[in-house]
Amino acid sequence: MTSHLLFLPNLGTGEVIVIGLVVLLLFGGKKIPELMKGLGKGVKSFKQGMNEIEKEIDAPVEKPEQDNNKEEKQS
Repeated sequence: MTSHLLFLPNLGTGEVIVIGLVVLLLFGGKKIPELMKGLGKGVKSFKQGMNEIEKEIDAPVEKPEQDNNKEEKQS
């Protein structure tokens, strides 16, 4: 059984090197670190957002204090 990476077929070492060289020629040596830094920040922000959503889902539901006070006064 072979695994496929989205739409990419099995890439060999030669193909990866050619793709790397094309990216280097298109963006230049100084621009690539900036692109990777931006990509890293985006991934970090996405993971942080996912963690916050998970915390909200796992947090217990609290009743508002006003409802508790009304119930005590009616008794």
